[in-house]
Amino acid sequence: MAPVHRNGDPRVCGASTVVVNQTTTYSEGQLWAVEGDPNSHGEGGLIPSGSTVYIEGKLIIVHAPDAASPDLLCPPFNGLHCAPATAGGSPKTFAYGG
Repeated sequence: MAPVHRNGDPRVCGASTVVVNQTTTYSEGQLWAVEGDPNSHGEGGLIPSGSTVYIEGKLIIVHAPDAASPDLLCPPFNGLHCAPATAGGSPKTFAYGG
C-alpha cells in the first residue's frame, strides 16, 4: 500500500505540496493531495498513479511515488524540478493496497 500524499509533504526537488484543488478531506490534520495540486516552487501539478479513488471529483495522490509536471524552476535549474514527484506521505494512512 502507498502512503497518502498531503499538503506540506515533500517533493523530490525540495519543494512541498500545496493542496489547492480540494477542501474537504484530511489525513492526520493535513488536506489530502489530488491531481493537479502544485508545489511550493510554483506549478508542478501532481499526476495520479491510481484510477479508482476520488476526492471532490479529482483522483487522489499517493506516494507510490506519483509523478508531477515540471515546476517553475525547470529551467533554469532542470534536474528534479522537471519532474518533481512525491517524496513522502502519511505514516498512518494508505491507499491502493494489495
